[in-house]
Amino acid sequence: MRTPPSRATSRSRPLWETGERTCAAVLLTGTLALFALSGCDGPPPNATGANPPPSVDKSLVRLTAEEIKSAGITVQPVIRSEFRTIRDFPGTVEPNEHALAEITTLVRGRVIDVYADLGREVKGGTLLALLYSSELGMAQSAYLKATAKLNVAERAFRRAELLLKEKVIGVAELQRREGEMLSLRAELREARDRLLILGLTDEDLRNLDRNHTIRSHVPVVAPFDGRIIARNLTKGEVVETTEKLFVVADLSDVWVTAVIPEKDIPYIRPDQTGTAQSVEVHVAAYPGQAFQGRITYVGDVLDPATRTMRLRLELPNPERKLKPAMYATVRVYSEPEANALLIPESAVQRDRDRQFVFVEREPAIFEARDVKLGSSNGREIKVLDGLLEGEAIVTNGAFVLKSELLGEQM
Repeated sequence: MRTPPSRATSRSRPLWETGERTCAAVLLTGTLALFALSGCDGPPPNATGANPPPSVDKSLVRLTAEEIKSAGITVQPVIRSEFRTIRDFPGTVEPNEHALAEITTLVRGRVIDVYADLGREVKGGTLLALLYSSELGMAQSAYLKATAKLNVAERAFRRAELLLKEKVIGVAELQRREGEMLSLRAELREARDRLLILGLTDEDLRNLDRNHTIRSHVPVVAPFDGRIIARNLTKGEVVETTEKLFVVADLSDVWVTAVIPEKDIPYIRPDQTGTAQSVEVHVAAYPGQAFQGRITYVGDVLDPATRTMRLRLELPNPERKLKPAMYATVRVYSEPEANALLIPESAVQRDRDRQFVFVEREPAIFEARDVKLGSSNGREIKVLDGLLEGEAIVTNGAFVLKSELLGEQM
């Protein structure tokens, strides 16, 4: 006969022990159920029920092939090359003063006719205008009178020499006639010089001696080949010797005068080695065209009011494109610097105090990289740090990448 379990034994187990085992069983069952629901491939999710997001490089911009094509993005490698900086200075086109003539009259007169107009091309010796001058006629008359008096005085002196030999006259009479002759010679020289001052030539004087014909007309002629750039007379008016009637200039060569600020004076190199400093001239009338010139004068004294130095260039002007009084920009180049790391100016992007370029990391992936830049010449800029030779950078369309970059960072 089986003995039933002792009551004392069942009563001897505490109640808390029985409850603890029950709770443990429940926890174990819940844990197994949780593993069954989550699978066996990984740990359970975090308290929020989502995985942490992967890190993103905010300096990269990704575009599709279609976006790259529509934005016109082009890439070229960073190179090392010769580099020259530039300085621009304001200037003005002027006529070459060595080929400029301000024509005046040497005698007061009335304008009979004008044969040349403003802007006309003329040859040397071309008749520009004709004046009538009574003063010139009177000067020629005085010359002819002085010539006649001298002829009489010379014949009288020669007769006196013969009479002295015959002892008809004394030495005193011979000396008196000699004095008259010398005085008239001086008077004739004075009349001749006056005619030369009034514009007559030696040939004109020979014709006057030969023909004894007084000419009161004064021709105004061009001194050399050139263009009339000023005319200041009309038919019938009376002109004085102080008036400027015409200005004739040979514009096949022109000058450009520039002003150099005091701080930029060391940038100008006087031509002492036989190699002229490279200089270009740009004018608004012909954008994109550079006129080559050479420095012919560097000022020695500063303008005390503007603190600038005067610089003069000479330029060939065979097509007459450069006109006097045109405003110009004088561009002076520095000595070349060899083996400089260069990028196009269009590749540089700026955002506040930041300067950066886009480097092609992979096809369609571009990195915005900060760079340290040096001098620029308007087309290229020198890189001091941030890039290596041969790296591919965006030279066109970088603004689109900049917009994408800044839009993603906002």
